Amino acid sequence: MTSLASVEKQAPEWSRNATIYEVNLRQYSEAGTFAEFEQHLPRLKDLGVEIVWLMPIHPIGEENRKGSLGSYYSVRDYTAINPEHGDLEDLKRLVRRAHEMDLYLILDWVANHTAWDHPWVDDHPDWYSRDEDGNMMPPVPDWSDVADLNYDNHEMRRAMIEALEFWVREADIDGYRCDAAGMVPLDFWRAARAELDEIKPVFMLAEWDEPELHEAFDGTYSWGFHHLMNAAAEGEIDADSMAAFLAADAQRYPADAFRMQFTSNHDENSWNGTVFERLGDGAATFAVLAAIVPGMPLVYSGQEAGLDKRLAFFEKDVIQWREHPFFDLYGDLLNLNQTNRALWNGSYGGAMQRLTATESGAVLAFTSEKDDDEVLAVFNLSGTQVTTTIAGASLPGTYTRVLWEEPSSVSLGASADMTLEPWEYRVYVKN
Repeated sequence: MTSLASVEKQAPEWSRNATIYEVNLRQYSEAGTFAEFEQHLPRLKDLGVEIVWLMPIHPIGEENRKGSLGSYYSVRDYTAINPEHGDLEDLKRLVRRAHEMDLYLILDWVANHTAWDHPWVDDHPDWYSRDEDGNMMPPVPDWSDVADLNYDNHEMRRAMIEALEFWVREADIDGYRCDAAGMVPLDFWRAARAELDEIKPVFMLAEWDEPELHEAFDGTYSWGFHHLMNAAAEGEIDADSMAAFLAADAQRYPADAFRMQFTSNHDENSWNGTVFERLGDGAATFAVLAAIVPGMPLVYSGQEAGLDKRLAFFEKDVIQWREHPFFDLYGDLLNLNQTNRALWNGSYGGAMQRLTATESGAVLAFTSEKDDDEVLAVFNLSGTQVTTTIAGASLPGTYTRVLWEEPSSVSLGASADMTLEPWEYRVYVKN
């Protein structure tokens, strides 16, 4: 076992330019199985995905269950598989197939709480938190289908780490997305990361938005920027506010932090609305913005097919797969992220340099540069046409416009005049 004093976290080399895709397995197909999802891997490879994140695959609690199928996040057994998805051999086959395609597979992990009918409830009642009356309790009142674990108990911690190790050893998975990570003590995550890395280099993503999580995790959720995008779409904040947030975020987080950027995920889609509900006519614009600002871009199941319904969380509600312009848009975005060093993750990528712009409340313009790669991006974050002049020391050069019907070359000086349609974006790669 590695001592905490010797922990030195480092992201796997393969993750430096990785993009991530969240898989809602239950809703991905009629059967909702590993085997049916495996057929989508070539499509996701073409899309530019590198990390495939499966929402929890474990058996779901029946006691206090919500809905007929229950929540993925009410885990009844950490080392078993929900039979609606298949079995261990099916998962192993999926992982092998992903690895053959140079894809990496991570599992969703719920370490803060278990289902009420998890064996630990009867076998180890001291592993759970208690209320003032001495009763087991949910972590928060609304999470009535789960019981809160007590991380003061070191036997429970050891069992949790052994369960995390199980899937790396048995199925050769490549890491974890950890639910409610900030509700679990950081010293636990540091210990777990050290022991997992002794098996193989793993990628760890925290569902949380605080810098200290990067002591144990490679990635964290950029919830703050996500909420700003929602607010900007409603006209509640402007481009200056978004630029200020990104500048502060870069100072607040360590240089090697992978900040996951997204316009949707399972929570946002089911509870707060589709991207079309929340972002309206700016849905494509914010998809591009989330992939171009510093960080690791996430795509949620069905976004590439223009998912326009809130997926039921506790019931079967299959995604309607169809051709949609977002498939090509996301394909261009994710492949650009993988190939252009300016857009790589954390310190592997470039720093964002904002350009001055007239009409700066509506226009966000910036460059990002790393080694010989440079990207210029200009966004009209408003629903009205804007004429602007952008300028900056990093601007001059010859560029190719990408994410456009026909890539075209343009030479820019120290300043450039542009007329942008409502919600228009322009992305250029320096030649």
